[in-house]
This record gives sequence, structure tokens and C-alpha cells, in this order.
Amino acid sequence: MDNMKQREPPKVPSCVGMEVDKISNLPEHIIDNILSSLPLRDAVRTSILSSKWRFKWVTLPHLVFENQSVLISAQDQTIIKNKLVSVIDHVLLLHTGPIYRFKLSHRDLQGVSDVDRWILFLSRGFVKEFILEIWKGHRYKLPSSMYSFQKLIHLELFNCLLKPPYTFNGFKSLKSLDLQHITMDQGAFEDMVSNCPLLERLTLMNFDGFTHLKIHAPNLVFFDVGGVFEEVDFHDTINLAIVSIGLYSNTGSDRNMAFGCTGNLIKFFANLPRIQRLEVQNFFLKYLAAGGVPVKLPTPCIVLTFLSIRVNFNDMEEDLAALCLLRSCPNLQELELFARSEEHATMRSVSNTVENYQCLPLNQLRLVKIVGISGIKQELSFINFLLANSPVLEKMTVKPASMEGGMEMAKELLRFRRASSQAEIIYLDGVQD
Repeated sequence: MDNMKQREPPKVPSCVGMEVDKISNLPEHIIDNILSSLPLRDAVRTSILSSKWRFKWVTLPHLVFENQSVLISAQDQTIIKNKLVSVIDHVLLLHTGPIYRFKLSHRDLQGVSDVDRWILFLSRGFVKEFILEIWKGHRYKLPSSMYSFQKLIHLELFNCLLKPPYTFNGFKSLKSLDLQHITMDQGAFEDMVSNCPLLERLTLMNFDGFTHLKIHAPNLVFFDVGGVFEEVDFHDTINLAIVSIGLYSNTGSDRNMAFGCTGNLIKFFANLPRIQRLEVQNFFLKYLAAGGVPVKLPTPCIVLTFLSIRVNFNDMEEDLAALCLLRSCPNLQELELFARSEEHATMRSVSNTVENYQCLPLNQLRLVKIVGISGIKQELSFINFLLANSPVLEKMTVKPASMEGGMEMAKELLRFRRASSQAEIIYLDGVQD
């Protein structure tokens, strides 16, 4: 009978029962860190952990509404839009405490009037980081309340129309500005940049309404731009260290040919005394070559150690502009060259620029990467020059545009004299990375 007696479950010590709810007694800052690291939907789900966690999520200082954080299972776009609006309304209605970061980047959201209402609500608080990405429909016109975010440190806008009111005096605390696929007029752009005195980072991609990039920003350190424009003009940018510029079209570059002996190269670098990294993308080297190319810049770029250039080797002016940059960067350590082929070469492209390669030692150059070449004479002459004038070169990577003629090109490269006994040439066959 004793063996048939059912076993009683072991008694749980009372101290273990107390430990089960330790999660409810975590310090507030640890709870905040846990919630902030979770997607919004998971942060809301923590309300079921215990009664003490029921409303913890409503104090989240960072609100992110994107595809991963707001999952909506529906096919009808109207239903998706309504559910998304309902979710955001619900969260903002229940939220208590300050909101420091707000991100709205759901691919099913258009520039609806509800966004105006949310921005108005947020403008009354202490938002420091605001990210708005409208993925569908026409460019969303920002409401006037957007320009009253005086605590902003980071602003990121995608597919928006910006028309600041006349009373707008800039974002006095802004340090980072990222504008992509935006429309605004020339004066508004210039005023926004110049009236953000603490601005350190500026990203500008695919813009309409202005063509003159007049940058007046004394604290700017990072500048990344890509689009169609006619002129770049730096003023009081002595701290600018990292610059990447891509001109997506060469249309209108001939208009900049009348600068005389100064030219665009000298004008461009006049206010960049501390530049450390420079990327010249798309057709921007053609812009720099306009108006006359000096042998070297009046003031060398002594702290520039990284240079990336997209160049048409068939264009003599671009070749000379590239050489001018090399002569003006005595401490260059890393060089990237991306060949840009065009159907029509310039009138002077038949000239050989080998004579221009003399007296140009590259005493600090260690790494070279060359991509997209086809093996023409001008390209090989440039490579020959780099190998012969780089005494501390460690590695040169060459990747042709195609495999055609690859073996002959590789043999030619092996015949070139190298100033560095340690220089290694890595030839990729067009398939490898």
C-alpha cells in the first residue's frame, strides 16, 4: 500500500518564490535598457510579465515604427494603412514621459495627414533624434511644426518636401543632417545649413530645387553628397575632414570652364585645410578639371591619407586633375582608382600624359586598388607610374572590367618596374572580389 501511495510534490522554499519575481524589481535604468533594445512590438509584449511591467513600455524614450517593429498581416493597402495609423495613435496616446528618439520608416506608409498630427504632438516635447522615411507616394510636405524642434541633434528625412516658414531660424542644437530624395529651393537649403551652427555631419542625396551647394558650416566634419548640381562652394569649413562627392551627370560641366587659371580644383580645396579622406565619384573629377588644372594645389593637403577617384583615363583633363591631386597629397597612404569609360573621348585624349608623371614621388603610398580598367595605354601608363614611384608600396590590387584580354594585361603588369621590393600585385580576373 505504501508503494501505491502517490508521491507528494516537493515543497518549494518560500525564498525561491520570492526570487521568481526578481525581474519586477530590477533597477529602472536596467529596465529602460532592456526595453530600448527590443523592437516596439516585443517591448509592448513585456506588459504580460507581471503587474509591475504592465505599463513599463509606455515610458520608452525611443519609439521606432518600421517594418520589423510593426508587423501587419493584410493584403489590402487601405487596411494596412489604417492599422498602422491606429498602432501609432495608440502608442502616442498611452505614452508618458519624454520621447527622445522617434523613427517612422514603414514601407506601407504614405505621406498622409496623420503624420502632420504626430509631428505636431512631438514638437511639443524634447525630441533629439527624428527620422522620417516616406516610401510611397509623392514627396511629403513637412508641416510648419517640424521646424520648431529646437532640441534636435539628428534629423533624417527621405522623400520629403521642405518649405521652412519665414520665421525659421535653424536648428541650433543639430549636429547631424541627412536629407535624401528631398525637394527645397536654393535659399531654403543655404539658410538651413548656415543656421545650424553645431552641424558636424551632412548627407545629401538625390535632391531637387537647388543646384548650388553652398556650404557654410564651421563645425562640419563629414560631408557626403550625391546628385545633379552645377557648383560646390565651401565657406568657413576648416574642420571638414571626410568628403565624398558624386556628380551623377556631366551635363552642364562646360559652363564651369571659364574660371581662368584658378579653376574648380583650386576653388574646391581653398577651404579644406584639414581634409583627411576624399572620394571623387561619378563625374565629379570632370567638374574639378574644368577651368584649368594646376600642376599642384597652392596649399598641399598634408593630412589627406585616403583618396578615391573615379576617372576617365581617355580624358586628358581628368588625368591631369588626378595627377594634381596626387602631387598635392604628400602623405597619401591609400589610393583607389575606378575607371569610368565613355563612348566619346575628348579632343586631346590622344595625347599621352606620361611626361607629366615625372618628379612625383609617392613616399607614403602603401595600398592601391584599381578597378574597371580595360588595358588601354593610358591606364597601363598610370599603373606603371604608380609602381615606379611608390617606394613603400605594399599591395596593388587590379580588377579589370572584363576577362577579355586579361592574360595579356597581367603579363604587362608583371613587366613593370617596382620601386618597392615588398610590393605585391594581386590581379583579379573580373569574377573574384
